[in-house]
Amino acid sequence: MPHHQAQKKSLRQDAKRYERNRSAKSRVRTLEKKLRATLAKGDVEGARAQFKDVQKALDHAKSRKLLKAETVSRKKGQLAKHVNALAASSAQ
Repeated sequence: MPHHQAQKKSLRQDAKRYERNRSAKSRVRTLEKKLRATLAKGDVEGARAQFKDVQKALDHAKSRKLLKAETVSRKKGQLAKHVNALAASSAQ
């Protein structure tokens, strides 16, 4: 345990940041799962709307350096590919 006041404050700040970052990453994962479930159902409009939410959450996580830029780019590209494939298959 810290003995000095500054160390105690640092410990409190770390705990607060840890929880904030953890919830933000969890939100990204939850939104991804919801999008994948919508894609499995075949709902094009719902998938497009949810994809926008996922993009926003991923960009927010990237700006706060919770996820690497390469990871965010890869996830967005893969999800966009799935959404576009669903839209193309439903258009035919």
